[in-house]
Amino acid sequence: MSLRINSTAPDFTANSTEGQISFHDWIGDSYAILFSHPRDFTPVCTTEFSAVAQLAPEFEKRNTKVLGVSVDSADDHGKWKADIEKVAGVPANFAIIDDTGLTVAKAFDMLPEEFYLPTEGRTPAHSATVRTVFIIGPDKKIRLTMTYPMSVGRNFAEILRALDAVRKTDGVPLATPANWVPGQDVIVALALDDAAAEAKYGALDKKLPYLRFAKDPA
Repeated sequence: MSLRINSTAPDFTANSTEGQISFHDWIGDSYAILFSHPRDFTPVCTTEFSAVAQLAPEFEKRNTKVLGVSVDSADDHGKWKADIEKVAGVPANFAIIDDTGLTVAKAFDMLPEEFYLPTEGRTPAHSATVRTVFIIGPDKKIRLTMTYPMSVGRNFAEILRALDAVRKTDGVPLATPANWVPGQDVIVALALDDAAAEAKYGALDKKLPYLRFAKDPA
């Protein structure tokens, strides 16, 4: 069955550049972002992991852990990190999972069940679909997914914005409008009538009977 929003993220134990990781235990009470990549030493992915390295303080401020996945060995990942750090200009202080056996790629439904990698002559095209971002909550539920083709680098400003929106609306009767960024007004869910919404969030800006904005609760 395909993974969907609110599916429990598959648990796994795998080797990584930071030693063995048991995924759910590793998440703990944090949010987590899982970045998947089709192979080490590829140009677009190197720029992406460089962006992750540069944004490490932003993820930390948001109580969010970052975990990379690539279908190569931990030894290769360690060598690749030198290139990532050269491009980023900062250390790549995050773990990258060894997924040579495709355990994680299959568990997260990024490859067909019977997929295999050739032992020789393998190219990134063989695992091109391993290009998904998962945002996962402290309860281990999938909050958001984004899937990109190999030719399109991920927009990390959008990933941070989406993470902020997920955290802002998690477990409360709020939603964020198109293009929302922190500090802008939020949408109050229809689960609250006007009186309850105003009691909880203050004065409402009622654009339509079903579209009511309130100030962003800090």
